[in-house]
Amino acid sequence: MKGTYESDGARLGYHDSGTGIPVIFLHPTPLDHAYWLPMIGHLPGIRAIAPDLRGHGSSDLGSSLPTGGFARVPDAPVLTMAQLARDILALLDHLVLPGAVFAGCSIGGYVLMELWRTAPERMRGLAIVCSKPQPDTELNHDRRVATIAQARSGAAPAVFDSMTQVLIGPTARARRPEIVSELRSRMTLTPEALLAVQAGLAARPDSVPTVATITAPVLAIAGGEDPGVTPAEMEAYRAAPGGCRFHLLPDAGHFAAYEQPQAVAALFSAWLRQFAD
Repeated sequence: MKGTYESDGARLGYHDSGTGIPVIFLHPTPLDHAYWLPMIGHLPGIRAIAPDLRGHGSSDLGSSLPTGGFARVPDAPVLTMAQLARDILALLDHLVLPGAVFAGCSIGGYVLMELWRTAPERMRGLAIVCSKPQPDTELNHDRRVATIAQARSGAAPAVFDSMTQVLIGPTARARRPEIVSELRSRMTLTPEALLAVQAGLAARPDSVPTVATITAPVLAIAGGEDPGVTPAEMEAYRAAPGGCRFHLLPDAGHFAAYEQPQAVAALFSAWLRQFAD
């Protein structure tokens, strides 16, 4: 079932299917909720709720994003992790869910950290795929400045073309070449949304101190072929006092749950058993 709801002046979309333990799936950028669907198909016994993050897929970007949050591009609108977290809390309220298990990949994982800072009582567990708690480095800031310049010059399609070659693991591209066109077709951000997302990623806070406060169970899945999030960076989740199950998929890239839906689903399913009523 597809649905919509309102959050801070924007109309946002989500996909809701199945029955059982409610699990909120937060996708990576620049994709949409469909990133999770192949994996969800291997996860019986859950209610899978997969929203399109603000500015992605069927969800509006909104018209009142703040500027000034990314000092390197001070006039850029910034889609903050705080805004995205408020959107997800509004979704929980819309669905009348007091709490859920959460899964996030890349930017989705950064939103999970913000959700834990603001509403930990609503999070039964956090499953984090190819997402690190560390903030951007200066090198990453340089790359985001370049991407924002490309978005403003009308070169967003070239940005997305490059992402399919860099972020999809070489093993996945070799085994199933059609994965490139499949994921490229889901990269539909407008230039304005691409700009705001990049500024928001650059401005996100350091979540390493947050990890030390997470008392809910954590599942961390790293991709050995991920160029942007290393397994060593994701090892930081082991410090979570609620416990962390860490797994490395050596032949997976940044979009691990789409590249290897059955393998990720098997790890996720085993971890989910602790939440069964």
